[in-house]
Amino acid sequence: METRLLNLPIFRSILKNVNLSKTTCFTRALSTQANPAPVDAAAQLDEVVPVSKNPLDHADYFHVHNIFTVEDMFKARVHFGHKEGSLDAKMKQFLFGSRLGHCIFDLDKSADFLRQALNFTAHIAYRGGVIVFIGQSPQNCHLVEKSARECGEYAHTRAWRIGTFTNSTMMYGAVTRLPDLCIFMNTLRTVLDEHFAVTECAKMLVPTVGIVDSNCNPNLITYPVPGNDDSPSAVQFYCRVFKEAIRRGKAERERVLSKNNSV
Repeated sequence: METRLLNLPIFRSILKNVNLSKTTCFTRALSTQANPAPVDAAAQLDEVVPVSKNPLDHADYFHVHNIFTVEDMFKARVHFGHKEGSLDAKMKQFLFGSRLGHCIFDLDKSADFLRQALNFTAHIAYRGGVIVFIGQSPQNCHLVEKSARECGEYAHTRAWRIGTFTNSTMMYGAVTRLPDLCIFMNTLRTVLDEHFAVTECAKMLVPTVGIVDSNCNPNLITYPVPGNDDSPSAVQFYCRVFKEAIRRGKAERERVLSKNNSV
């Protein structure tokens, strides 16, 4: 399934801002070791990839459409929402209906949004961006941390300290570099309260991908994915597909850079 967001100017502008050579990732800000200046990986990739083969010119350069099927989403219980009484009005457009008082997501729509999110995630990984998995569910935190570690990225699954992004310079005592993408396994920290990191990412213009359940507000998420954010099977499914998208982006990046070094 082709995505329609690749032609938007915001997609290109976000990806062109992925530059590793300016500052240090916020998760490494406490390190006191002097590190050599990293290579400008994004600029190097732009020089290597010809214009005719630029990933931004393709609707699905990393073939994320075949990472999962709608049947996979159904088996993972992604279609189960919360009770009708907790429905956020902004989520009505993503619902198929209700059963026994519980909201049911339209998986065709959810699959379309998820593929767009995976495509953007793969592009960030391809350009050497820093990706952070964020979640606060105790029953799923170990799975989120394991998935982030397996794909070589970062995770934050504990209580969020207010100002981690908005006041990072004072908090870490140095100029810090914010992530290029935050992936939210759930956008609420309680049943009613939104995760503090969602607001901070919006304030600091950090792109976000978020699983939004029927009781969530999708407006502050750059790439919202309608679906169940509670069940372990659903979270396991999300971790698997995002991990695979990141791996595909990094694999293509290594292929292009190794080809350039061999020339």
